[in-house]
Amino acid sequence: MRYALLAYQHVEVRDRRPEEEQRRINSAVAEVLARPNVTGWLRLQDFESATTLRREQGRTLLTDGPFVDSKDFLGGLIVVEAENLDAALSVACELQELADTSAIEIRPVREEPLVGA
Repeated sequence: MRYALLAYQHVEVRDRRPEEEQRRINSAVAEVLARPNVTGWLRLQDFESATTLRREQGRTLLTDGPFVDSKDFLGGLIVVEAENLDAALSVACELQELADTSAIEIRPVREEPLVGA
């Protein structure tokens, strides 16, 4: 089964980490990402670059910025192949320990095809 690990970062902390510490974290994360059971990953541009499209009262609205106002922002998405949730949690816990200022949301990936596609 595939799981998406949604990596959130705290806005106030993201730019305060010392450069040496960030290099250490990047190196350790790169080792996790190179594993065969990590099948994909995407890093997102900063949340300020987001554009949101939503429908309200029958009209389509386009706004600059993220969908929600939060101190945390989605920084990236990692896809892992895991036998079960516990195995996916193991990878997420390892990543969480590298940068304790982040949160990682784990979600199973829907494998069924889109109806009508």
